[in-house]
Amino acid sequence: MTVASPYAVELARMPVSTRVLPVAGSETHVWEYGDSGADARARAAAGTLIVVVHGYRGDHHGLEPVIAQLDHPGYRIVAPDLPGFGVSTPMTAAHDLDGYVGWLHEFTDAVRAESPSARLVIVGHSFGSIVVAAALGGTPSAPGSPDAASRPALAVDAAVLINPIAAPALKGPRGVMTRVAIGYYRLGAAAPEKLGYAILSSPVMVRVISVTMAKTKNRALRRWIHDQHHRYFSAFANRTVVLDAFRASVSNDVSEYARRITAPTLLIAADKDDITPIGAQHRLRDSMPDARLVVLDDVGHLIHYERPIEAAAAIDAFLEPRP
Repeated sequence: MTVASPYAVELARMPVSTRVLPVAGSETHVWEYGDSGADARARAAAGTLIVVVHGYRGDHHGLEPVIAQLDHPGYRIVAPDLPGFGVSTPMTAAHDLDGYVGWLHEFTDAVRAESPSARLVIVGHSFGSIVVAAALGGTPSAPGSPDAASRPALAVDAAVLINPIAAPALKGPRGVMTRVAIGYYRLGAAAPEKLGYAILSSPVMVRVISVTMAKTKNRALRRWIHDQHHRYFSAFANRTVVLDAFRASVSNDVSEYARRITAPTLLIAADKDDITPIGAQHRLRDSMPDARLVVLDDVGHLIHYERPIEAAAAIDAFLEPRP
């Protein structure tokens, strides 16, 4: 039985449209929220275009609780399922960080062309924060030349990173848990195809991960969080996709690109995040040319589920004044 969302009322107020865009070989499914996503004329008139990039093994549903609080006139909010996850088909490129960065460039160019005069804001959560940071920072052309980019930096007016992966995951507060996860994914990779897929999509493991990450003591909210993970956390196209993306998620972090990110950036971090210690979030802010840090207390890596109202309020304050 589906558990009702605590944010269903807010979401029901927002117009939602869906479509499919061919990007980097992926049939990328896109959800657009707000009046400005209704048709071509409305998209062209949007004052602010917000592109939302979800985290590892999730899909567009994950950030809907935050999106539901951003129902403002003139906002066009675009939330795709990443290639290979949700209902989007895989890319032709590898599903590593470089592949996702290339896809994000192409996807952003496509939706920005529809709203050419809009302020462009890009939002990334968790693994999405790494993809966004790598796109904003550009790709070094060669070792020893960190300021020269072989792929130009994605040009945006502002960026928001929610639960940013500010340091290597193996050095996080639960580095041991990350190593256990690596062993789990290696087991899924070593097993025969069908068995490996079953291991990687195991409801038992999904529940263990969900219980570990949830910090709220609200039973109803915890029940809904577990239901969300049960419904969407194993919606990946195949074993290769989920393994490639996992390697990218634990082999990279936002700090690698921080000094090259010149766009004004809001970091929304949690004091009980099991993946990144709060000290690393402060160091990340200090290493970026133009960054603000908002820390939410008594929450972990699920800000988008447990504290979306506060996260949206921080985004609103960061983006004021609205056009």
